[in-house]
Amino acid sequence: MKRAWPFYALLAPAFIVTFIFQYLPMFGIVIAFQDFKPWEGVTGSAWVGWDNFSAIFTLPDSRQVIVNTLVISSMKIVTGITVPFVFALLLNEVRHMLFKRTVQTLVYLPYFLSWVILGGILIDVLSVKGGIVNQFLGLFGVDEIFFLGDGFWFRVTVIVTDIWKEFGFSAIVYLAALAGINPSLYEAAVIDGANRWKQTLYVTIPSIMPVVVVVGTLSLGNILNAGFDQIFNLYNPLVYSQGDVIDTFVYRNGLVGGAFSFGAAVGLFKSVISFILIAVTYYLAYRFGKYRIF
Repeated sequence: MKRAWPFYALLAPAFIVTFIFQYLPMFGIVIAFQDFKPWEGVTGSAWVGWDNFSAIFTLPDSRQVIVNTLVISSMKIVTGITVPFVFALLLNEVRHMLFKRTVQTLVYLPYFLSWVILGGILIDVLSVKGGIVNQFLGLFGVDEIFFLGDGFWFRVTVIVTDIWKEFGFSAIVYLAALAGINPSLYEAAVIDGANRWKQTLYVTIPSIMPVVVVVGTLSLGNILNAGFDQIFNLYNPLVYSQGDVIDTFVYRNGLVGGAFSFGAAVGLFKSVISFILIAVTYYLAYRFGKYRIF
C-alpha cells in the first residue's frame, strides 16, 4: 500500500470529478417525489409520494411519448444491427485495398459530425421549398414530401439519417470479427468445392454470429433511448404526435414548462427501466454469446 500510494494519488482527481458530476447530482432525484418549487427548495417543497409517477400513465401525451420512443428506438436497433452487418460482409469481399479503405473512410466521416450541424444541413436539404431532395424527386414526377412536417415521414427521416450517420462506425466491430476468422476454415471450404457465396453462408456468417448476438442483446438496453440530440434538432410542433420521445418530453415539460418534479419522475422511471433492461440483456449476452465484463 505504501509503495502504491502515488498511483492511488493519480486516480484521486478522476474519483473526485466522478463523485461531483455523477453521484452528487443524484440527490436531486428526491424532487421526483415532491411538488418541487424552486423558491421553496428541496427541503421546503411538499412531498407527494408517487403522484408524479402516476401522472406518467394518466396523461395522454405521456402514453404517446412512450409509444413513440419504443417505435423509433426499436427501428433504430434493428436497422443499426442489420445495416452495419451487411455492409461489413460486402466490404470484406472487396479485394482492391485502396477502394476498400476509401469507402471505409467515407462512411466513417458522418459519425464525427454533431447533430447540431447535421440538423441544420438536413433542414435545408429536406425542405419542401428548394430542398435538393424534393427537387431530385420532382425530376421523376414525385410530389413534394414534407419530411420534417409529416409524422410518418419524420420517423422515416429520423431512422434513415441515424443509420447514415452511425453505420460506418458500427461496422468496425463486425470488420474486426471478420479479420479474426481462421483462414483454414476457408481453405477447407474451397477444398470441398464451396464458392464465395457458400463460404459466406457456411463459414463467415456462423463465425461472427456470436458477435451479432452480443451487439443485439446489449442494444436492447437502449430501448428507451431514441436519441435526444437528433430529434431535438429536427422536430417541431407539427410532428410532436409521432416524433416526441421521452427525452424531449422531459426537456419540454421539466425545463421549458417548469414541471421539474414531473420531468424528474419521467427521467427516473426511464433510468430504472433502462437499468433492468441492461441487466437482463447482459445476462442474455453471457448466456448465448459467452460475453462478460466482470
